[in-house]
Amino acid sequence: MNALELLNSGSYKLQKQKIKTHRIDSEILLSKVLNKSREQILIRLNQNMKNTEIFAFDNLIQRRLNKEPVAYIINEKEFWSKKFHVNKNTLIPRPETELLVEDLIKIYKNKNISLLDVGTGSGCIIISLLSELSNSKGVGIDISSRALKIAKQNALLHKVENKIKFYNKSIIKLFNCKFDLIVSNPPYIDTKNIKNLDDDIKKYEPLIALNGGNDGLDVIKKVIYKAKEILKINGRLAIEIGNWQSNKVSKELKINNFKIEKYIKDYKDNTRCLISKLIK
Repeated sequence: MNALELLNSGSYKLQKQKIKTHRIDSEILLSKVLNKSREQILIRLNQNMKNTEIFAFDNLIQRRLNKEPVAYIINEKEFWSKKFHVNKNTLIPRPETELLVEDLIKIYKNKNISLLDVGTGSGCIIISLLSELSNSKGVGIDISSRALKIAKQNALLHKVENKIKFYNKSIIKLFNCKFDLIVSNPPYIDTKNIKNLDDDIKKYEPLIALNGGNDGLDVIKKVIYKAKEILKINGRLAIEIGNWQSNKVSKELKINNFKIEKYIKDYKDNTRCLISKLIK
């Protein structure tokens, strides 16, 4: 069996299970098995496969058939043109979050700031920001010590470990510190809707990073309330939110003396992130 036949076999199995990304998933999984880029494989589709490679590929395809996300199967996800280690203790970075990173880099380019990343997970937000903001430093916090282990690996991988301190704690336990910027992609799905998520998400991604409580706003409200205390005046809070939460979160921000500077829409035209400034 050659590479093309093996790719087609994997793609066909995934397609039968209605996995929309069947072709690209098959290519990524074969590149993992062969330890080669997809491009290297696609220019040598006639190369013969060893039995051990076929067996290993079939095992990965089976995991994908069980709806395990590709990022967890290969323990890697690209974000901000960088590869990040991920596992089941961290959320998988999403392209929508890159939109927030892009806007913040525009605001803070060439500035010297201190930033806090609340619920840092894999560290993809703070690491991406500090890789671009060369004069700045930051703190990443998470209540999951296992997620922090991955974040530290990623900081080392991208050579920003000297610019970030990681702490295993909740934002409400932070005292005697002030930041120019607080950024967060908190849990924002309301508890009753967890069951409606795709199997890829609800069966594999960490519930602690998804469940935002009865209205999805439990953690968001904590972040907003605490941010008043630990942001410098005119400091910014940049927060990712769920669909249809924009009005409620905007109201919460205004009540807590924040002025909304920008609403960031995702690729489906939903308001996905809010950037606000502390005015009192």
